[in-house]
Amino acid sequence: MSDSNIVVETTQRILRDLCTPALVNEAEKGEFPKALWETLEESGLTLAWVPDEYGGAGAEIADGFGALRAAGEHAVPLPLAETMLAGFILARAGIASPMGPMTVAPVHAADALEIGADGTLHGAARLIPFARWTQHIAVPARRGGEDVVALVATADCAIKPGQSLAGEPRDQVVLHGVKALEVGAAEGLDSDALQVLGAAVRSQQMAGGLERALNMALDHATSRVQFGRPIGGFQAIQHALAQCAGESAAAGAAADAAAEAIANAIPSGLPLTSEDVVIEVAAAKIRVGEAASVGSAICHQVHGAMGFTYELSLHHVTRRLWSWRDEFGGEAAWSIRLGGIAARLGDQALWPLVTGVR
Repeated sequence: MSDSNIVVETTQRILRDLCTPALVNEAEKGEFPKALWETLEESGLTLAWVPDEYGGAGAEIADGFGALRAAGEHAVPLPLAETMLAGFILARAGIASPMGPMTVAPVHAADALEIGADGTLHGAARLIPFARWTQHIAVPARRGGEDVVALVATADCAIKPGQSLAGEPRDQVVLHGVKALEVGAAEGLDSDALQVLGAAVRSQQMAGGLERALNMALDHATSRVQFGRPIGGFQAIQHALAQCAGESAAAGAAADAAAEAIANAIPSGLPLTSEDVVIEVAAAKIRVGEAASVGSAICHQVHGAMGFTYELSLHHVTRRLWSWRDEFGGEAAWSIRLGGIAARLGDQALWPLVTGVR
């Protein structure tokens, strides 16, 4: 993603000024970062993917993904990504986005939800990001044989609090018997499409977070002196940092490929669950997840014992990397899906699939 556009530049400027380590620590203690949210909302970033006619900023899909990478880099401790996702799927169903923080459900593929003809939802969803901090939830559901999107008031749902490895809210949401505020038909926008979109979003956030961790490790290796010279001068540290840089570059490229596939599919009318899109998103979620595992370990090793202290903000990004790996499908789930596509295509199509020349 290029940082030359105004959406990414605005996001970076706001987050550099307001998303401080102290703010992230306070958020992890349960304090909603209201001032940061209000600034992001006033700038239009929270509804960046919502067209003008539905109350949003109407930004390009690619620009929104660039903003999400910046959010991952700064370990933003509020539902910016989730509100952007919610706004996008609501607009696809012809529903205007309300102001305030939103989230989406379900996050896990097994938690598919249904809605009756009277607009009453049935089912529950696990580990919903920031549910207790939101005002509305966007829910892809099945109504008979039709794909619909429901707008639900969070206050109408039963919430069982939980948290992620990063200390962020990950709550169980019981929607059974909840009446939707609005329901709109959205062909092809089911819970599987949400999995694809969410995996691409998390891949961008992880790519940004890993880049931040790498930069912190590089800065530490330059400034930390042992045995009379910076530790970055030792060959073992140089080798580790080079490996981490390679993982970060691979993660960024994979995440961008997934974002590009989605950005190209939407205006062309190609379903988000089409094979071409799923291949790119699956590859991204797998590769970025692997990079997050290897890269975060290296960054902590470079920092030594200091890397595991609460005062150092390295853990703000690494704990989110570990959390995001499992959301909207982990590496194992996407590997099985990608392998299934490869097996169905057969041996003659394997090389074109791997190289991208099809």
